[in-house]
Amino acid sequence: MGQTVITGSAFVRAPAEKIRLKRVTLPDVRVFRHDRMRAMLTRAAAGGPINTAVDYPVNTAALRAAVDAASAGLIVPILIGPASHIQAVAKDAHLDIAGLTLIDVQDAAQAASRAVALARSGEVALLMKGDLHTSDLMHAVMAADIGLRTVKRISHVYLMDVPGYPRPQLITDGAINIAPNLMDKAGILQNAIDLAHAIGIEQPRVAILAAAETIKQRIQSTLDAAALCKMGDRGQITGALLDGPLAFDNAINEAAAVEKGIVSPVAGRADILLVPDLEAGNMLAKQLTFMAGVEAAGLVLGARVPIILTSRADSAAARLASSALGVLMARVGTESHRT
Repeated sequence: MGQTVITGSAFVRAPAEKIRLKRVTLPDVRVFRHDRMRAMLTRAAAGGPINTAVDYPVNTAALRAAVDAASAGLIVPILIGPASHIQAVAKDAHLDIAGLTLIDVQDAAQAASRAVALARSGEVALLMKGDLHTSDLMHAVMAADIGLRTVKRISHVYLMDVPGYPRPQLITDGAINIAPNLMDKAGILQNAIDLAHAIGIEQPRVAILAAAETIKQRIQSTLDAAALCKMGDRGQITGALLDGPLAFDNAINEAAAVEKGIVSPVAGRADILLVPDLEAGNMLAKQLTFMAGVEAAGLVLGARVPIILTSRADSAAARLASSALGVLMARVGTESHRT
């Protein structure tokens, strides 16, 4: 600060004749830093790779995600799907899978069942969704007796690295639970809190979102928010500070909270945003990703093992970040089983 960087002089000569140039449209150039995601990748890789069942990686993006995560020291992939097809994809994309385990099954349903079986037997501690519908994978995960269900609610969490926001942002649930009731939301919220702990947020601040920051009898999300806060007070939800209902602006912006007269340790400083339903969460996450330069990672929690759940539109960086997030959560689960 205050130091001279460069000095010099310039000689400018005005043109003798008037110059007219055609108007051009300049490209939209935006530069965003995602230092938090890079730090998470470093931390995840430091603990050694996790055995991971990669379910039906039969397109380039899915297979590259597994190879990239292996190259980054995050996972040891076990590829499950039609072997000849996967090998052809690898050859066309110039991906080296020669050293990876490949289990030959012919369709997506069989691949999902085999991945779940590996998780049940303890051979893998993490699942990665490939090129199959989420419903196909979750059908195998949710299967009675042979699936991966636990007493916890199965839910999805986005981890967002928002440029300019001073902390990571968790958004839940924007992918699994369509219209959760009060007790569903309690389970969804506890999963997100556990994930926040896994990435180093000791006491996350939770904003329970609604269209208004006061309780309205006709707006169910405000009633649920009030009940969830009381559940937090009574120890039914643990490990976080809860407040709600909060509108999005006063959940993430302190000036907006002050303007509304909201006095709260959460308002304006939320780490976790609990949305009213899947549509709200999905729209919010995608708006941030495609309009605000956010880098996002996604994970399904509440099953026996975490599930890396990516979208076809996700970038390679987002897929790698999701792998790192899954590794951190899987490591927590492995350590808890040891104790």
